[in-house]
Amino acid sequence: MERSKFKSKELDALFAGIMMLEKEEECYQFFEDLCTVTELNAIAQRFKVAKMLDQKKTTHAIAEETGASTATISRVNRCLHYGTGGYGLVIGRMKK
Repeated sequence: MERSKFKSKELDALFAGIMMLEKEEECYQFFEDLCTVTELNAIAQRFKVAKMLDQKKTTHAIAEETGASTATISRVNRCLHYGTGGYGLVIGRMKK
């Protein structure tokens, strides 16, 4: 697999730290310190959009339920179809 164009020592350290989290409460603690509420809500919204697209929901239905803009929905859809496969990897594992 091709390495991310964003790869850096700083991101490697961040991801290593994230992989140390063991419980949901630890995730809340870490991400509440790391991100603003707006950033966390935006990330959560994109992930919900990805799951709904995976379920073949329409753009209209997704926008209505999530409040996401059509631009955000299009971007997530592009990532699902032409991205690195990250959304699909996580969504697939969550289905098991």
